[in-house]
Amino acid sequence: MGGRMTSQAAAQSLLPDVRGLIFFGFPLHQPNRPDTKRAEHLADVKIPMLFLQGTRDTLADLQLLRPLIKKLDKKLGPRATLHIIDTADHSFHVLKSAKKTDAEVLQELAATTAAWMQAKA
Repeated sequence: MGGRMTSQAAAQSLLPDVRGLIFFGFPLHQPNRPDTKRAEHLADVKIPMLFLQGTRDTLADLQLLRPLIKKLDKKLGPRATLHIIDTADHSFHVLKSAKKTDAEVLQELAATTAAWMQAKA
């Protein structure tokens, strides 16, 4: 399952053994059509969530995602974490002008994920 379907299942408590969700590019809205309707169910997710997002992701406008995560934290406590990759798109490909290579971005994603999982264990 993708991130959106998995989070919907978690919101309905259909994943009893899952202790956290990690989204590698949460699809907040359709490409270049900013909206938060696809995320309304996240308020019902009661387990920790890590959002890994690129600043150029056309499926997740950070101007909408940042306040959404703050709102989730206010409602549920510190359950939602946002990690941003500068110049990365939805596939975490970065621009040539970025200070990192795609390989370095993948290493950062892996390290961030591992640290988050250890902190939540």
